[in-house]
Amino acid sequence: MVKDALPCFDDIRDAAARIAPHARPTPVLRSARLDALANAELHFKGEHLQRGGAFKFRGACNAVWSLDDATAARGVVTHSSGNHGNALALAAATRGIAAHVVVPEGAVRAKLEAIERAGAILHRCAPTQAAREAKCAEVQRDTGAELVHPYADTRVMAGQGTLALELLQQAGALDALITPVGGGGLASGVAIAAHGLDPALALFGAEPLGADDAARSLARGTRVTSVVPDTVCDGLRALIGERNLDALRAHHVEVITVSDAETIAAMQLLWTELKQVVEVSSATVLAAILQQPQRFAGKRVGVVLTGGNVDLAALPW
Repeated sequence: MVKDALPCFDDIRDAAARIAPHARPTPVLRSARLDALANAELHFKGEHLQRGGAFKFRGACNAVWSLDDATAARGVVTHSSGNHGNALALAAATRGIAAHVVVPEGAVRAKLEAIERAGAILHRCAPTQAAREAKCAEVQRDTGAELVHPYADTRVMAGQGTLALELLQQAGALDALITPVGGGGLASGVAIAAHGLDPALALFGAEPLGADDAARSLARGTRVTSVVPDTVCDGLRALIGERNLDALRAHHVEVITVSDAETIAAMQLLWTELKQVVEVSSATVLAAILQQPQRFAGKRVGVVLTGGNVDLAALPW
């Protein structure tokens, strides 16, 4: 398996079998009130209830358990502001190997604490993509650890795609499926998996207006890297990966951009109507549906809630 190529459908099916002993099947949640607001039948995939509180465990677990014994013994390394680092640390623990996580200054405190609790060795760096990558390369040189990129890794994308297999098995046939879009590991894996089962399924992504590089890239036909993220959705600030963008384009994923105000309002609805604590990045999907109801009206829609790692201490009580 080429580590920076797109996975195929068989890779995702293999990943589902590989992670089954470790990943938690997550429920599909329903709300009559949210259905009425959207004029659609919404099936919320509760990945905030996955191990580590986010879908990221699927991809990290697949990557860790794909390693041969000699490579695994040297440990794994990644850069992450939160959920992926936590997931990789938890996945590494299931195999008894070391996990090194490069974290940028200014990351959400609650997520950093979760990474440490999971047993990772933290390495600090400046809050830039270049600094993250440079520090990862340094850790690799010093330890021999295997790099597990947050979204541009075939093994990670394949693992993320397993949630689509699970969702379609649980909910049955859907008309549309929508995921948040950040670096694109989730959106690309889900697109490949979903169309492997149902080529006619309409696929959507939800992206913050203040980090809309994927939407701009799809509109322009080439990857846009000039966007400086400005959004409360800390989990969606990464630029879309090149291979991930290829997958979105190949599977005709339509990206809807939403404002932070729309996203916060949607998060509050999810809290009050589903009675579930999800992080703000997760709420972009409901915000997109409510912003453009004509695209989803009367349809059965899969809605991926990606994570629930909210820093409650930071809320303005």
